[in-house]
Amino acid sequence: MIVFELVCPDRHRFEGWFASAGDFESQKAHGLLSCPVCSDSSIEKLLTAKIGKPEAESKENNTLPAGPRAAPPRNLNELIEYVLLNTENVGKEFPSEARRIHYKEIPQRGIRGLATGEETQELLEEGIAVLPLPIPPRRDWH
Repeated sequence: MIVFELVCPDRHRFEGWFASAGDFESQKAHGLLSCPVCSDSSIEKLLTAKIGKPEAESKENNTLPAGPRAAPPRNLNELIEYVLLNTENVGKEFPSEARRIHYKEIPQRGIRGLATGEETQELLEEGIAVLPLPIPPRRDWH
C-alpha cells in the first residue's frame, strides 16, 4: 500500500491510498479520483519525500499507527533538510535497495541515493514509488 498526498485545481489537499503508483495512474486515467471537498476530478500528486510504509506499521490489521505528523516542508530548503535527516543514503545502490524494500526482502526504511533516468523509469514501471529530487551541495543552499 502506498499513500500519496493529492491536490485538486482549487488546492484542496487530501491523501489517497493505492496498491501501487500504477494503480494511482490507472484510477486517474479512468476518472475514478475526485476531490472530497469540491468533487473535481483533475487530481495531481504532490511531491513526497518519504518512500514506503513506516517500520512501525501494524502487521495484524494493516493500519498505520496514530500519532502526530510533522508539518509539511514550507520551501525547498526545508524539504531537502527533511529528506537528508529522515532517509539513509545508499548511493549508487539505490535501484537495488529500492527493489529489495519493495519486494519485502529487507525491512522498510526511507532511502535516498543515485539512479539514472533509465533506472528511475524502470523502478516506476515496476510500481516502485520513487521521486527524482536533485539535491544540490549544502554550500549552494540560499
